[in-house]
Amino acid sequence: MPENNAIIYTHKYLSPMRDNGKTAHGLLRGSRRFTIIGVIDEERAGEDAGEVLDGKHRNIPVVADLDSMLDCCQGKPEYLIIGAAFSGGRLPEFMRGTIEAAIRKGLSIVSGLHQYLSDDPLFSSLAEQFGAELIDIRKPKPTSQLHFWEGDIYQVKAAKIAVLGIDCAVGKRTTAHLLTEACNQSGISADMVYTGQSGWMQGYKHGFILDSVANDFVCGELEKAVVECDKEEQPDVIFIEGQSSLRNPSGPCGSELLVSANADAAILQYLPFVRNFVDDGGMDIRLPDVLDEIDLIGMYGVKTVAITLNGKKGSREELIRYQEELSRKTEIPVISPLVEGVERLIPIVRAVLQAKS
Repeated sequence: MPENNAIIYTHKYLSPMRDNGKTAHGLLRGSRRFTIIGVIDEERAGEDAGEVLDGKHRNIPVVADLDSMLDCCQGKPEYLIIGAAFSGGRLPEFMRGTIEAAIRKGLSIVSGLHQYLSDDPLFSSLAEQFGAELIDIRKPKPTSQLHFWEGDIYQVKAAKIAVLGIDCAVGKRTTAHLLTEACNQSGISADMVYTGQSGWMQGYKHGFILDSVANDFVCGELEKAVVECDKEEQPDVIFIEGQSSLRNPSGPCGSELLVSANADAAILQYLPFVRNFVDDGGMDIRLPDVLDEIDLIGMYGVKTVAITLNGKKGSREELIRYQEELSRKTEIPVISPLVEGVERLIPIVRAVLQAKS
């Protein structure tokens, strides 16, 4: 276990039904960088964070405020992680008080927001006064440290599987994380290249924050992360975390993974019971049909080898029924990772490895 004891601050967004809490959800499922010892969430105080997330007791208490957390948690926390995300990456005013109090207690703050805490005069002054660090994961590197795409991706020996989604916040990183863990437990050496702040927080070594990189350098930074992962870890397979979706009108993304990272295969995360894109500007823009999206991925020359489902807004019975119907229709493996795990995809990964060799 990592020694960096951390608490997560979600305000009222810990519930798995709230997409805002996806950073917290990922950290609770596992982190190589931090040991999570508690969660501050007013709405779910008194519960176990793991049971709130997925019914699995993890001995991580949920309390209502910072003072209660410091009184009850086992071990002194070193970090407070902002575990909720908001449109535009802004820090809501209602979260400032807890963050200020944490800095005064000497806790370093980890933030994946676009609004940088280190640029805030009050937070910066308090951090200096109380010996705390303000870690803004999304703060861009200077362009002198960024890389253009050079073609080194074609020398990568590992199989590369892009984990794409039909929209934002559908579970792409979670599926990639679960697949990485399952492969390693099944004798397949696997690693994940992260492309967002939560993957960094979970402790994956190779990756970059895609939406904090100037567009000219995105493909080069992606290539660099995959190439370095291949050289340093020498895995059999690399799962590349997708961002947004190919046709999200508020920020299309994904072709970089298919083209610039030269993906050998794709896995598509789909929402069967959600009608519209999450950020559609109130225009009632429908999500693409799953088969149409698979056809689009195929136009990039990449085969979709599995479909993974997020059952948001549907019952478990509806999810099972849809899964069975889609599997018959596509003859592609269809699974629900948070319901059944991802072990059924291990033979699919082995087939991709065989085709690569």
